[in-house]
Amino acid sequence: MYPEQHGHAPTERAVEVHHPTPITPAAVTPASLVPVQPGAVPSVASVVLPDGRVVTGYAMSPVQPEPVAAKPPVSRAAVNVALGGVGFLAVCGGLLLLTTFITALTALITQLITLAAVIFGGWIAVQVFSASGSGGNTFNIRKAVFKRNHFNG
Repeated sequence: MYPEQHGHAPTERAVEVHHPTPITPAAVTPASLVPVQPGAVPSVASVVLPDGRVVTGYAMSPVQPEPVAAKPPVSRAAVNVALGGVGFLAVCGGLLLLTTFITALTALITQLITLAAVIFGGWIAVQVFSASGSGGNTFNIRKAVFKRNHFNG
């Protein structure tokens, strides 16, 4: 599973480093710590490798990002949620006022019916109890003569 140990140092291989040589000599500038885009990039760049091969590459212009549209300080979703909440509160307030109005109207109608019943009942009571105690007809007798319990009229 593990390689066997032979007691001698492993053989070292020589590392070959290839440095490409550009065809056109470029101005040598000291390397800066921050990478800087060159001002003028050739349209086609070729490099000769040590084995004689030539590698040609096309320079690409850097991609310019699209300008970012100015965003409003408040998102549209937040505005929609706030307006929905205001509308909901307005509807709830209106429904509360409507139910209060209906309750008050019901109480008023109930009181009017009760008042009508009391007044009508009082009128009926006055009609019933204002009649004479006998409950019969009342006659006004004038110039009548009573003789021996006999009426002569």
